[in-house]
Amino acid sequence: MDTLSYKTTSATSEKKWVVIDATDQVLGRLCSKIAKILRGKNKADYTPNLDCGDCVIVINADKVVMNGDKMTKHEYLRYTGYPGGQRTFTPQDLMNKSHKVTMQGKHPLFIKVVKGMLPKTKLGAQQLTNLHVFNGLEHPFSDKNPVEIDINKMK
Repeated sequence: MDTLSYKTTSATSEKKWVVIDATDQVLGRLCSKIAKILRGKNKADYTPNLDCGDCVIVINADKVVMNGDKMTKHEYLRYTGYPGGQRTFTPQDLMNKSHKVTMQGKHPLFIKVVKGMLPKTKLGAQQLTNLHVFNGLEHPFSDKNPVEIDINKMK
């Protein structure tokens, strides 16, 4: 038998641009679906070691909700590396910070949540660069012809 005929083929798919409206969506459930799209797990040709996911644009990010009073009571931790350098912040702090962010499309709350759902490797960092989050309806990627999808119909 000719063993050279057995070649491993890698998936090479075209990156699409999708728009997701975050109005009245629960943050964790929305971000888990965004992470699936970024990784490419919603495609038939998913390859775990390649960046085969789509680029995601999230609009109306300031209208996202969290169940209960998690927006003010839930705490994220960060450590500066110095003694006594543990810092805590709430999702509401990150939402307020998102209005002051100078880098357009980088919403601190969405970056924090989606980053935790992606692999902790260089591939995960590359996939996170495909996420663009905006507080309003306008985004600068209209020339990419993004397709608006209904996130509620996704599994």
